[in-house]
Amino acid sequence: MARPQAYDTATAVRAARGVFWTQGFEAASVPELERATGLNRSSIYHAFGSKRGLFDAAVQSYLDEVVRPRLAVLTGDEVGPDALVEYLTGLRVAIAAADPAGAGQGCLLVNAATAPIGGDSAVRSVVAGYRAELRTAFAAGVRARFPDRDPDPLADTCTSLVVAAFALARVDPDGAVRSLDVALSQVG
Repeated sequence: MARPQAYDTATAVRAARGVFWTQGFEAASVPELERATGLNRSSIYHAFGSKRGLFDAAVQSYLDEVVRPRLAVLTGDEVGPDALVEYLTGLRVAIAAADPAGAGQGCLLVNAATAPIGGDSAVRSVVAGYRAELRTAFAAGVRARFPDRDPDPLADTCTSLVVAAFALARVDPDGAVRSLDVALSQVG
């Protein structure tokens, strides 16, 4: 008879997400993941199949618990005219705070895209889907703010500037904030 699971899967995935977010997939060692999650190696492999399986679960957790709640202001049934400004301002504040457990680390997916794991076709697909999700949300925000304007150019600009900000957040937080300031000036 199998022993009952003695840990909360979501809590373990969140802990692993923090390790992957700060260290990247390649640098995140299994011993570090064991320390962060409180699980031993066999439990990690039993629950997730591999370090990569745990990473995939962490990415899904990131999308569901970090990305989509932040984008909710732009993806709901009613998108207000200030929704895009609200999103960009909130992101600017988070990156400017340089929180080492959050936006100060940039974006888990942008970080993964620029690392060796970004060459994996499944990771490329998730990153492309994430970018498309951002772009769609930003287009909704542009439409709500400028109803008589073609949303595509500004949505593309905002998407590019946000991705640039995420890429810079770790190494040049001031540059990341400047990217968001440019986006805010475009939608202001």
